[in-house]
Amino acid sequence: FFTGLTAGASVIVSQFFGSGDRKKVDDSIHTIYAFSIIGSVIMTLIGITAAPALLRLMNTPEELMSDSILYLRIYFAGIFFVFIYNTGAGLLRALGDSRRPLYCLMICCVINIVLDLLLIVGLGLGVAGAAIATLLSQGISAVIVTVFLMRQKDLCDFSLKEIRIHPRLLKSELLLGLPGGFQYAMYSISNMIIQSALNKFGTDTVAAWAAYGKLDAIVWMVSGAFGIAITTFVGQNYGAGKLDRIRKSTRVCLIMDALISAVLVIFLIAARKILFSLFTNDETVIQIGCEMLVLITPWYIVYVFIEVLAGALRGVGDVIVPVIITLLGICVMRIAWLIGVLKISPTISAIIFSYPVTWLLTALFFIGYYLYKQKKFS
Repeated sequence: FFTGLTAGASVIVSQFFGSGDRKKVDDSIHTIYAFSIIGSVIMTLIGITAAPALLRLMNTPEELMSDSILYLRIYFAGIFFVFIYNTGAGLLRALGDSRRPLYCLMICCVINIVLDLLLIVGLGLGVAGAAIATLLSQGISAVIVTVFLMRQKDLCDFSLKEIRIHPRLLKSELLLGLPGGFQYAMYSISNMIIQSALNKFGTDTVAAWAAYGKLDAIVWMVSGAFGIAITTFVGQNYGAGKLDRIRKSTRVCLIMDALISAVLVIFLIAARKILFSLFTNDETVIQIGCEMLVLITPWYIVYVFIEVLAGALRGVGDVIVPVIITLLGICVMRIAWLIGVLKISPTISAIIFSYPVTWLLTALFFIGYYLYKQKKFS
């Protein structure tokens, strides 16, 4: 939710940057940072307190409950760093700087891997070690991205001393950010529903889904990056009044995202057994995971339309209709699918196939709405 909220709020920054209003750029950045700090404190308290109830709601197997609660509570204790990193990285991208967030993420990943080896393998801390490693690496990334932002004097004048809420700008940021937050939250809620349904099939299925999630993230990260890129590009051009570039850039972004997604799909399917064997030696888990991957991955190309078109619409400040489309396409239809199909065929495949079905329908809605809206960008 908060990732979507800050992404929507960053549109304000990109539009002010495109129009050349330096003062409002600076005030918007300080406002988003202040709101991130407040939001992280609230989320920490909620996460630590509600972790057991949320896990039970998701039908988490009892043998996994203790470690899951421990991991979540440590993770939520450091959610402040997650908020700050996402905020800082989003703002840098809104200003047209996509390299420094990448450098920061690379540093964070290396540190996370080193700490995982040290805390899990070396000190034998298990799940707690994994959570602590994540917390520490994210803390370092939050510091680095903030320093990067403070040093971008040619783009903005960000200072820790100036962090405060500017009410009028906060209102504008929330008007754009809240719908984006709800849109992102719907994806997570629907995934939690899927996870809850899969958890009933036992620990082998849970392990296979967890391993698949790591491979699945490769595609999501790439496609999500294109979504962020088109939001920033469209936002800056919309602010500068260059409407003719909006339609062209969206088309180019769709083509690039589709081509890269196709390459990743081919790679994941071709190397699926080798990839799953990196996570486990259990043949049952590998088989279940491979079946999941083959069912879902070919449909990633369809999801490209949802990511890019939603990003382009967000860039011009159109957020309400995309949220409604996402609510109907991703949440409502997926829940309806699970309720209906599981009564007829209570299988893992039936659950998994809810992804391609709802992606296809949602993509068609987005294409239709974007074609209607793009007349204004010709």
